Amino acid sequence: MADSQVLTKKDFKSDQDVRWCPGCGDYAILNCVQGVMATLGIPRHQLCFVSGIGCSSRFPYYMNSYGFHTIHGRAPAFATGIKTANPNLSVWLVTGDGDGLSIGGNHMAHILRRNVDVKILLFNNEIYGLTKGQFSPTSPQGIKTKTSPMGSVDRPFDPVSFALGCGATFVARTIDTHQKHMEQVLLAAAHHKGAAFVEIYQNCVIFNDGAFDKVAEKTVRDDKTVDLRPGQPMVFGKDHDKGIKIDGWEPVVCPAAEAQTWRSDTHSPGPAFVMSQMDSHPELPRPIGIFRDVSAPTFDEGIHQQIQKAQAARGKGSLEKLIHSGETWTVS
Repeated sequence: MADSQVLTKKDFKSDQDVRWCPGCGDYAILNCVQGVMATLGIPRHQLCFVSGIGCSSRFPYYMNSYGFHTIHGRAPAFATGIKTANPNLSVWLVTGDGDGLSIGGNHMAHILRRNVDVKILLFNNEIYGLTKGQFSPTSPQGIKTKTSPMGSVDRPFDPVSFALGCGATFVARTIDTHQKHMEQVLLAAAHHKGAAFVEIYQNCVIFNDGAFDKVAEKTVRDDKTVDLRPGQPMVFGKDHDKGIKIDGWEPVVCPAAEAQTWRSDTHSPGPAFVMSQMDSHPELPRPIGIFRDVSAPTFDEGIHQQIQKAQAARGKGSLEKLIHSGETWTVS
């Protein structure tokens, strides 16, 4: 039965007690997502949240909608099946840096390259939280954890670079404490047709507290981040007096008047990939906002077009006839 009234944020809050550690960034993300859902006009019976394993993966329990808490790393496979089976659903996938980029990295790559019409929220706290503080695929080199007591020697994944490399048609980044920015990014993702990948910097107060303070703290955020807004110059700083331009293959700081206008709709993901690599340059601001937003055919639509074509040519067919067709035999 469809919702007959205009929905509010409260309508998307389930009857389950929210159980994350006090101060966890997941609370802020949940609050923002519930608010965004209330603005989309999507009935709750046409909304589905899918998750894997991890702290972030409790998310479906806290949304008053359909939900599916699946298995470690396999949420993209479940979400692909759900969206393909019922294309009228708005499907959201919630995962973490461990769940989505370690055991689930293969599945994440394929949902992105296929351009399945699913909205993917990857909570990145650069640590394994639920299993109590091991280093993750996004942990910085040298981090000392229970599984790297002398410091991790792994080179970390950059989730945005990964998504761009997989051919994602929408790629963005936001911050758990930057509520207005997160709301704008999630709205853009919600209205994108195709796989929308959003990395969210999320603080783990227990096992990796302050991981993003150097760029995300409100006192430094204006000078340490540059917001990629399509069609707008790449300016930053408390007084908006600094800018970014791409010189050859290198992003450089310049006066605001010389800042390059950002385009997220270029056919080549090259400029977006160049900007994603700014993360490794401590002297440059960290890019947030929308890296890429382009149109491409979706996997789920392609599947249903094939089904319609086959049915038009041969009819709907019968499952029983299919099972008993071809080379079959009876074991007596």
